[in-house]
Amino acid sequence: LCSNNNPYASFGATLARDEEQNLWSTPHDVTHTEADDDRVLYNMIVVRNQLDKDSEEWQKLNYDIYTLRQTRKEVRSRWKHILEDLGFQKEADSLLSVTKLSIISDSQNMGKARDFLLKLSEETNIFPTSWELSERYLFVVDRLIALDAADEFFKTASVVYPKRPSRERADDSQKAPQ
Repeated sequence: LCSNNNPYASFGATLARDEEQNLWSTPHDVTHTEADDDRVLYNMIVVRNQLDKDSEEWQKLNYDIYTLRQTRKEVRSRWKHILEDLGFQKEADSLLSVTKLSIISDSQNMGKARDFLLKLSEETNIFPTSWELSERYLFVVDRLIALDAADEFFKTASVVYPKRPSRERADDSQKAPQ
């Protein structure tokens, strides 16, 4: 049982290591870009791993890491939902896939993509209010611009995830039980 001849002996440890290196939301995700938001998450993971698992600091960091991953997963899900509504059912995952090798299709699109992303964050709720714009979505927006689908994406996002003042949300939540 303790023999080093077992090729599966470290299998569980490898999976655990892979999960720790995962910067997005699913195991073995290779789509992260090592952008600033990736570095923040990576640094949180490194600091957490240096702490004692029973400590309050470890638990807080572990919760923060989980929350950040869930938020990223939720945002990606929103984008995928809109892309599928626009008819990109088969292409949604590839449109959202951003790797270290991803490039902007046209350097002139970078300004348009930044403006579009800013407009999307200001005029819709596709991103949570505490979300810092991710470089990852610049590549996605660039693809939408190249496909001439950016305006339709914005229109759909505005309908599905409309920006409403907090007062209206409070009024809606009070009206809902009636």
